[in-house]
Formats: sequence, C-alpha cells, structure tokens
Amino acid sequence: MRAAVVRSFGGPEQVEIADVAVPEPGPGQVRIKVAAGALNPVDAAVRAGAFGGAGKTLGLGWDVAGTVDAVGVAAAWGVGDPVVALTPSVGVPLGAHAEYVVVAADAVAAAPASVDAVHAGTLPLNGLTAAQALDLLDLAAGDRLLVTGAAGAVGGFAVQLAAHRGIEVTGHARAGDEELVRSLGAARFTADGVEPGSVDGVLDAAVLGAPALAWVRDGGAFVAVRDGALPEAERGVRTENVWVRPDGGRLAELVRLVDEGVLTLRVAETYALQDAAKAHARLAEGGLRGRLVIVP
Repeated sequence: MRAAVVRSFGGPEQVEIADVAVPEPGPGQVRIKVAAGALNPVDAAVRAGAFGGAGKTLGLGWDVAGTVDAVGVAAAWGVGDPVVALTPSVGVPLGAHAEYVVVAADAVAAAPASVDAVHAGTLPLNGLTAAQALDLLDLAAGDRLLVTGAAGAVGGFAVQLAAHRGIEVTGHARAGDEELVRSLGAARFTADGVEPGSVDGVLDAAVLGAPALAWVRDGGAFVAVRDGALPEAERGVRTENVWVRPDGGRLAELVRLVDEGVLTLRVAETYALQDAAKAHARLAEGGLRGRLVIVP
C-alpha cells in the first residue's frame, strides 16, 4: 500500500509516498481502510524534526475517517463499519496518511451520519484537543472564557463547545474573522485583547503565551495547546498544556454534536495522497480557514 512518510527532516519536499506492507491488527485493534484524513500543523512539525526521530522512517497523519477493514481479537467493531479515529503519529513508522491504518479499538467512534468522510476526517485531532482543553480549564456555565486563534480549527471547536455549555466566550482572532467567530457562538470578539484580569480562563490556541495570560483573573486558568508555549504562572493562575489523547468515547460525543449541528466541520481543500507534499506546501502558506484533507 501507499503511505506518506518522511525519512529526512526539512520542508514539504521531504514528504515521500512510500510502498509499505499493509498493517495487520493485533488484539484490541482494528484496521481502517482510510477514506480521508486532515493535514494538521503537527504533521509539519514531525516533518521538520520537532519531535526527533532522525534516521527513522516516520509516518504522517493523525486524523482518519474510513471503514473498518479487519479486526483483531476482542475488538468490538465489525468489518464495514464507517468510523473515525485519532492515531497519534509522533515517532511511528506509519500514520493515517495512508491507504490503511491500524488503531486501538477504544480510539474509534462511529462516523458522523450527517457529513461525508472528507469532513469527518477533520474532527478527531482538533475536536478532541478542544474538548480536553476545556476539561482542563474546568469552567462552568456563565464563566468567561477567551479563546485565542478562535477562527482556527482547535479554536473554532473550542468556541462552539464552550458556547454550547453556556460559557460566555470571547473570540480572539484577526479583525477580518469577526463574522466567522461570532457565527461559531462567540458572544464577544476582539482582535487586540481584553482588559487584564477580565476573564476566568484562556484557551490559547494561537500560542500567544504571556500576553494572553495577563487577561486571566487572579486564580483563573490558562491552557495552551502546544508544548513549550506555557508561560510562567503568576497571580495564582493555574497553567497547563493539553496533551491530546485518543478517546473513542469522547470522540463519539463529538460525533453526536456534529450530527446535532452543534459542531461545524470546515474543509479548505482536498489533496490526493500522492500530492501530500503539495498539501504540506499549501499548509505552510497559511491563511486557511478550514483543514486541508488528504484523500488516498
């Protein structure tokens, strides 16, 4: 089968399409025939060597939408089931940007019924990141949350999820994104920031760091979505990184919210698997309001 991999670190030109063996599911695993999967900034970071692994073949792709193709022992899925899953691809030889991928059965959820596989393939990584970040913030209905990068994939999901919980959301993004951010459920919008200490929590999807921490009230909470981007705690503000993890049960909840119209799945462009390097180059250009999706 074909899979997108990197063997040397660098720019988009380092992405190769390799012929590799079809993986076999072990106990508690399923094999998915991939229909689509988003390209995320973390894939570019793997390609550039941010997570190490020099001298190894590294797979790309975390998001997968497709159908179950084979099951291992004690895997509670059936061949032909349409599914979505998160398969972390740091330091592994095969990721989800491939024709087939093997994942833990408990990382899998039934695919949304209301959207196609291309859109479904944008949900797992960014949806779970947003949901798990909100868990860490531990805000209640009526609390005030500021989301940086509110027009992006993680930020957009966070705005929608928080608003659905009754949290008062301020979206921080570029001025030209105000209409989009408000359409996602933000009660307020800012392109410049807010008064220091005026919100109960910040979800820092844009990796602003210390300037965004200043907006949190004394004793509030601050969650960053990228390792190494956590500012030094001050004023009793609790600071944490979100480390996204596979969770089929939580993913199923997000799928339900997609089918109920609470969550919006945004696709910018699609690329065939053989054009994965071109997709990486487009990602590097920026300016996207939706995910690029790789289609084997």
